[in-house]
Amino acid sequence: MWSSNIISQHQIKITNKILSSRCLFSTKPNPHQRPIFVAATKQHVGKTSVSLSLLSGLQKRYDKVGFIKPVGQQHVPVHSSLLDATIRVDKDVCLMRERFNLDHIDYEHMSPVIIPSGYTKKYIDGEIEHNGQLEKVKDSFKHVSEASDVVLCEGTGHCAVGSIVGVNNAQVASMIGADMVLIANGGLGSAFDELELNRVLCQHYNVRIAGVVVNKVLPSKYEQTKHYMSKALKQRWGVPLLGCIPDRPFLGCPALMDIEALFQTKLLTGEQHRFRHYNVTDINLVTTSLTRFLENLREKPSRTLYICHITRDDLILGFMSEYQRRIANGEGFESTLVVCGRKEKYEMVPEIKDMVLGLDGAPVMIVEKSTHEAMSMIHRYTPKFNIDDVHRVNTAIEHYEPYIDFDELLRRTTSTDSSFNEPGTISFKNLKEI
Repeated sequence: MWSSNIISQHQIKITNKILSSRCLFSTKPNPHQRPIFVAATKQHVGKTSVSLSLLSGLQKRYDKVGFIKPVGQQHVPVHSSLLDATIRVDKDVCLMRERFNLDHIDYEHMSPVIIPSGYTKKYIDGEIEHNGQLEKVKDSFKHVSEASDVVLCEGTGHCAVGSIVGVNNAQVASMIGADMVLIANGGLGSAFDELELNRVLCQHYNVRIAGVVVNKVLPSKYEQTKHYMSKALKQRWGVPLLGCIPDRPFLGCPALMDIEALFQTKLLTGEQHRFRHYNVTDINLVTTSLTRFLENLREKPSRTLYICHITRDDLILGFMSEYQRRIANGEGFESTLVVCGRKEKYEMVPEIKDMVLGLDGAPVMIVEKSTHEAMSMIHRYTPKFNIDDVHRVNTAIEHYEPYIDFDELLRRTTSTDSSFNEPGTISFKNLKEI
């Protein structure tokens, strides 16, 4: 007889049977491979970066990898071959399908629920049916799963996002039988606290946590974070640390195309440099004299983002002159000038604008904001991945993928052995005593 706090072997067999049948639709060639659902603890922690690396790694291990974002928010128009029509899908779906050539699945089934502006009000008013949303997700997942050997699902934000319309990440993961991979920013105490909030919701919906990835870890604290986070996860949850990713600041640097999108504007000149990235710490607000500005242009790093007011004709002319001088001397010049002025209050002098348009290659942008507003918005802005920014996407994959323990991830998402905590079933502590 086992003591009262020990689970019986019969109960273990029942748990294993439940685990092996949790996936809503079996995939081939391994029918025990459960879907992998990626969710974060909050915004801007690198969920898409991890998803990119997971999809890249899975493609090296499976012939056909499926991808679905069950609930999306920011959407873009794409062409559905199946429908022969233009539909809207979450922007990350477009990124994943185009980057990894996921031609075996159609856009129609990759982004079943989109939540645009006004959607929540319509749902609360009863104009959108709850069960209709769930059926869309189930149907789309069925099509993707049947065409794939393994399915990667990317959530939207943390596990509770979507709760107000009845389709939060944990609920969806439970419905399709997926195991959860949680992403948190580097650190120990605060990161674990945020993870715990999401773990509780996963437990509520009986979602098994495959593991955790800690992202953006300071290089100086990498070994410490990896050791203690791994130890804490095993002791408290019985869950492995699947990845500990050192910070790569470049991935958070906006390209000029991101700044165009931020301010809903276009470069006046230098369009060929739209994918040039700038470190926000190198932004320089110019309020000094022309002489001092020219000194800065020659002293500061070549790739610097300068901001000035639209009334400073001298600075604009000085920037153009320095650009022409560098080009004539065969020197590199990678700086950009952002010219600011509130709409309908200030405008660039037509003669100055003509001179700027006459430049070949110097990036100049007009932003209809005050210099202070522009500075603040750029500093707060977190750039997102775009299929056109090939360099950033490839850099993310190359940086993240080597740090992910794919062997452990696949062991966790295929095994029926509850060697770690299974919410609502066998605890790690009890298992060790058997």
